[in-house]
Amino acid sequence: MQRRSLLAVGRALLKGHSSVESRSASGPATALARLFTAQPATQPSFEEPGDAEHSFRASDLLIERSTVRQPPINLQDLKFGTVFTDHMFLAEHAVGQGWAPPAIKPLGMLQLHPASQVLHYGMCAFEGMKAYQGADGRVRLFRPDRNMARLRRSARRLQLADFDPQELLECLKQLLLLDRSWLPAQEGYSLYIRPFAFASSGVLGVAKPSHTTMSILLSPVGPYFPTGLQPVSLFVDEHNRRAWPGGAGDCKIGGNYAPTIMPQVEAAQRHGVPQVVYTFKEAAQHPDEAQFEEAGAMNVFFYLQRRDGTRTLATPPLAGTILPGVTRDSILQLARHWGAEVGEVEERPVTIAELREAHREGRLLEMFGSGTACVVQPVGSLVRASGEVFATAAPFDAQRSLAGRLQRALLDIQYGRVEHPWSVVVE
Repeated sequence: MQRRSLLAVGRALLKGHSSVESRSASGPATALARLFTAQPATQPSFEEPGDAEHSFRASDLLIERSTVRQPPINLQDLKFGTVFTDHMFLAEHAVGQGWAPPAIKPLGMLQLHPASQVLHYGMCAFEGMKAYQGADGRVRLFRPDRNMARLRRSARRLQLADFDPQELLECLKQLLLLDRSWLPAQEGYSLYIRPFAFASSGVLGVAKPSHTTMSILLSPVGPYFPTGLQPVSLFVDEHNRRAWPGGAGDCKIGGNYAPTIMPQVEAAQRHGVPQVVYTFKEAAQHPDEAQFEEAGAMNVFFYLQRRDGTRTLATPPLAGTILPGVTRDSILQLARHWGAEVGEVEERPVTIAELREAHREGRLLEMFGSGTACVVQPVGSLVRASGEVFATAAPFDAQRSLAGRLQRALLDIQYGRVEHPWSVVVE
């Protein structure tokens, strides 16, 4: 697709956003019902209005500038998530008192009571976003309203203090403007943004917290995978479960990530892969009936050719156990708008048996992951514990592949090389 047409694409996607999400909620995604009794609830809306009456306000933001300047960073030696800018955002809430005025302060340590609930019960919600230096020199965010709304929903799942997502976004913009000198101008680099909220009540008890702390950190980063836009291999985990129906797998909370560390370490040690992709099946089902869910830090996509020659882009449905990724949603909307050039776009279960057949018959065209950190990450092969390997039919071609095309389209939007409603200028 030519860059000049992406603006038209963006307007069409923005106009048709509601209908797209309606299809994914009631269409093929729910075609195969699971047999357990704890059926996942209907996906909560991202568009609920903020509780402005009780939220902190960006107009009350207090700014304390740092008097210490850190040395310049060397982008070539930069490791993801290890370097932080001069300032941080902080807001605190107490039941009966409400939110204190939000503040931007010099980067520093947080003071916590040793009984803080977050330390004992993992009561923490967070987000992952990026800020880009656009081709016009301005700071840009990518669909930030989606991240703010998802953070609010995740915080509600833990019964943390409520807030207005738009007010938090305005505070984030002020933080970005203050630390914009940290924003790398080089292609492929950005400022990673980590908003997070946690229960800071100093009490030993599994209960609704009386104190909530919210913060935002900024970290200059390069590519998440050192290989860049080159395929990686993933281990198919058929033993561990990332999430269970009726749980909180569709929320971005710490409890969904900490248990994935051991499977990831074991997969690296035994199979030499950087990440795992999780599956789900009922106890009575055959192992080949296991459905792919998501990887530790990515949603997953499979680009398949059917036996009749038509093509389909399939990704597991949002049924309560999978995080509704912002990049995932963006890929679905772009691919649907491209229409016949891509083929059918489906949110539906993909099983091990289906992937094996596609692999054996040379119909497994592409696999890739998506997420804020990696954007689009090609996957060359999947490895099972039995030693069975599912590989794509042909070597990855960054210029001709769907993954490469999606990566270029998303980066063009994120860096402001094309005008698009998903790219939000910070002013």
